[in-house]
Amino acid sequence: MTGEPRIPCGHAAQPASAHANDAIAHIADKASLRATLKAARRALDPLEKARLDALIGARVLAWWRGHTAAGAAALLGVYWPLRGEPDLQPLYAELARAGVPLALPLVVAPDCALAFVEWVPGEAMVSDRMGVAVPAVQRVVDRPGVLLVPCLGFTEERFRLGYGGGYYDRTLEKEPRPVTVGIAYAGDQVAFAAGPHDVALDCVITEQ
Repeated sequence: MTGEPRIPCGHAAQPASAHANDAIAHIADKASLRATLKAARRALDPLEKARLDALIGARVLAWWRGHTAAGAAALLGVYWPLRGEPDLQPLYAELARAGVPLALPLVVAPDCALAFVEWVPGEAMVSDRMGVAVPAVQRVVDRPGVLLVPCLGFTEERFRLGYGGGYYDRTLEKEPRPVTVGIAYAGDQVAFAAGPHDVALDCVITEQ
């Protein structure tokens, strides 16, 4: 989908922030983009990262409250932060306390769509085959109606740059599509030509 967002989002993508190199926006090759974005995240000061993560969490919470007020699905798909991704675990804990059921993605096999398992913050976790934390007791649930999708990079048109595995693209192929909210830092905005299998996100929320 490459048209207008299916849902309103008050926190649209913004120009690159100071933590990323201005040259990122001019790199067309995805492999080079990934390498540059990863380096920018590694260089991000931990205190500054924590500040940005808190801002993103607050904006996601405000978006979620507005979305659920409109009668959205209750189950929210979240992600476990990897490789310098925005860490929204304080947000997850707040949502869980408010009674919002959460689900984490689960890689079941290469080249397959993600499965989702129920998750309660604080429960015992183990590492899956990809080294990603998942609940020790896996309670499989249907695909959530709303997904928070971590982005290594994203374009003005809301196409996501991930790590190249294609798991989220395959997950979003099946209709009806869930509402997809990209999570990224403002400095992760880049430019690249979308491929035939790329699926545009409904909106992207950053610290800006």
